[in-house]
Amino acid sequence: MKFKNKSSLHLLLASGLLALSLPALAITGDSDQPVRVNSINQSLDMDGNIATFTGNVIITQGTIKIQADKVVVTRPGGDSKKTLVDAYGNPATFYQMQDNGKPVKGSASKLHYNLAADSIELTGKAHVQQLDSNINGDRITYLVKAQKMQAYSQGQSKRVTTVLMPSQLQDDKKSSTPKTRGQ
Repeated sequence: MKFKNKSSLHLLLASGLLALSLPALAITGDSDQPVRVNSINQSLDMDGNIATFTGNVIITQGTIKIQADKVVVTRPGGDSKKTLVDAYGNPATFYQMQDNGKPVKGSASKLHYNLAADSIELTGKAHVQQLDSNINGDRITYLVKAQKMQAYSQGQSKRVTTVLMPSQLQDDKKSSTPKTRGQ
């Protein structure tokens, strides 16, 4: 799936999932905003470098919004460069407005970001959407630096589905008023 803005998916997924630990990957302005985490319960394991947020978790930073039942942020050995962010939900969702004014949103049962591998994985009814274009599968992985995405299905009976809406068709819909000669 190709987004009009080459880094659209990268910016959305990376900044959305890493709002707690990597604000530098967010779109312009979002990374300068405070990260707000609201949940019913929050706990911190200082020895294990694990923060856990449960119960209607809502994370916001600028235009970024993540909603999940549970979010776990882990920093193995206290190294923020190896941060892992896992969001779980029925589904876990994310949303972000891009610099070009186009929103990107996604959802899955689990959202996983591995900073060291620079990869994002959506599993369990994974869905990513930008305007009218979208992709659905059991698992969607995105390699951030390589800007490569793959979608997978489970078994022969399920399929990956992609719907691409060319921007030209979207623009034509806006100017659907017929023009006559002499105007």
